Amino acid sequence: MFFHMVLERNMQLHPRHFGRNLRENLVSKLMKDVEGTCSGRHGFVVAITGIESVGKGLIRDGTGFVTFPVKYQCVVFRPFKGEILEAVVTMVNKMGFFAEAGPVQIFVSNHLIPDDMEFQSGDMPNYTTSDNSVKIQKDSEVRLKIIGTRVDATEIFCIGTIKDDFLGVINDPTGA
Repeated sequence: MFFHMVLERNMQLHPRHFGRNLRENLVSKLMKDVEGTCSGRHGFVVAITGIESVGKGLIRDGTGFVTFPVKYQCVVFRPFKGEILEAVVTMVNKMGFFAEAGPVQIFVSNHLIPDDMEFQSGDMPNYTTSDNSVKIQKDSEVRLKIIGTRVDATEIFCIGTIKDDFLGVINDPTGA
């Protein structure tokens, strides 16, 4: 799920960036350092949407660097248990398959895949129904439900299922 949040960060700026463009340099460094990162507490920072305030700088002894407290608005992505997502399959094996929804990697165990789907090994491993009407393989688009999350300091891992109504393959790259 996406959220709009206000976060704070202390930014260190080198003295060579001081001058008329101090604020622009601070904002560009903030965007470079923060966008695309993950904090376990808030989730993945997708984009900075605005700067609320830049506090007074504090000169660091011995280095000349200045630390500015910056309060900014941003869009964050954090998946929750029970959420329905659309994802792209990245790897298929006999244990299940891995899929990615943006920066989040989701594992779907073979126990959480419908019973009528069988694993087929070969050069392109996949899960196929007995009548070959539905196939899950690399690059397939699937709709899945998150049933568990594990949050680390810099990453979020999820366990998903397609064993529910209206879940499963959305788009098959082979057109089968």
